[in-house]
Amino acid sequence: MKTTPRYRSPSPDGSLTNGGSAVITMYTTSWCGYCVRLKGQLDRAGLEYVTVNIEHDPTAEQFVRDANNGNATVPTVLFPDGTVMTNPSIRQVTEKATSAA
Repeated sequence: MKTTPRYRSPSPDGSLTNGGSAVITMYTTSWCGYCVRLKGQLDRAGLEYVTVNIEHDPTAEQFVRDANNGNATVPTVLFPDGTVMTNPSIRQVTEKATSAA
């Protein structure tokens, strides 16, 4: 069964919302296997998210470094309430996303 990817581009004003509902932002790279795994898990869980490739966005890379003691560690996940998790499990993401709803 093929699932439709749920990642979206951020809105033009830079907000982390999608159709009026807050979404998760996952900072990633093109080569990150952990990111690929988490994206698939998010898709299967039906959670909406946007991805930001830090290889193409210096501001995003700096955000990830600031969140990870200077390291560009991905996946780094930003929740609408400002909470950040680095390389979280799908369980951690799901629990956080559902507790915020």
